[in-house]
Amino acid sequence: MARFAHTVTVAALDRGWFEEAAGALVDLLDASREGPGGSVVLADGRPVEGLRLLKGRHLRPGARYGEVPAVPEEAGEVPAVPEEAGEVPVEHARAEAVPVEHAGAEAGDSPDAPQAVVLRTWRPSHSVEAESLIEEDGMSLKVGLRLSEPRRPRAVELSLSGHKPGGGSLYRFSGRGKADLAAWWAAVDRLPSAPPAARAPVSGRAVHRLAKARLTLTPRPAEDGSWRITVVLSMRGRWLLRPVGAVVLFFARGPVERGLREAAESAAGEWNTALAELTPSHGEALRAEIADALVNPDGATTL
Repeated sequence: MARFAHTVTVAALDRGWFEEAAGALVDLLDASREGPGGSVVLADGRPVEGLRLLKGRHLRPGARYGEVPAVPEEAGEVPAVPEEAGEVPVEHARAEAVPVEHAGAEAGDSPDAPQAVVLRTWRPSHSVEAESLIEEDGMSLKVGLRLSEPRRPRAVELSLSGHKPGGGSLYRFSGRGKADLAAWWAAVDRLPSAPPAARAPVSGRAVHRLAKARLTLTPRPAEDGSWRITVVLSMRGRWLLRPVGAVVLFFARGPVERGLREAAESAAGEWNTALAELTPSHGEALRAEIADALVNPDGATTL
């Protein structure tokens, strides 16, 4: 087994503000409704940018969200109903962007459909679960996300599986990860002189036919109030390939170690830049700014 580790220093995130922001976001989405053409509309009537209901009922298990691509009329688009005909029913509005050759098929079900997210569970006081099927660079990826106690997040779980159609077992992999936020806050609330947490609050595993990998993140407070996060990557070959994997990792140790260090430093830099630009708001001001960010991401102000 090969083990690589690197420690970075990042600015601390205020727990109270984070949980308040998460709760405000969940409440805004929970109060939203389906609007014309499958748009998702906030309680104040403004549509959420880039989010469209393609199938099912809004915030119900099985609801599919994404973007319906614009299809030129000469390519077979169903003609739109003239404005003077009155308000267009939601079902008709959704069909306007669906090519004739796919009429009768559900939006998001055809091979040429845009990437979409399927909501599996929406229980804001307990959990939210969603999954996405992604086609990219000839690979099919399935990503699952589960958030526990969304209004005051306690844990985030991620699952990933991928394969290349017709590519055989060498093109298959899977992974799982979990961020125990309760354990994270407990770890950063320790005294700087205290030993680090015995169990990493963030961990993930990836499995391939040839190898396994494990990644962990363990935080601890620094004297100046910032966080010191140790990133550890462990890798090993599987089955009879363990000796071969050991040889490969011996020669690849330098590039892998350098890659981990550069990735960790880059992520820390982006985190620090984002927090430096953040001006935390609270109460109604925070809720209003999150709502503005949902309807106009490009013009959103700092929170």
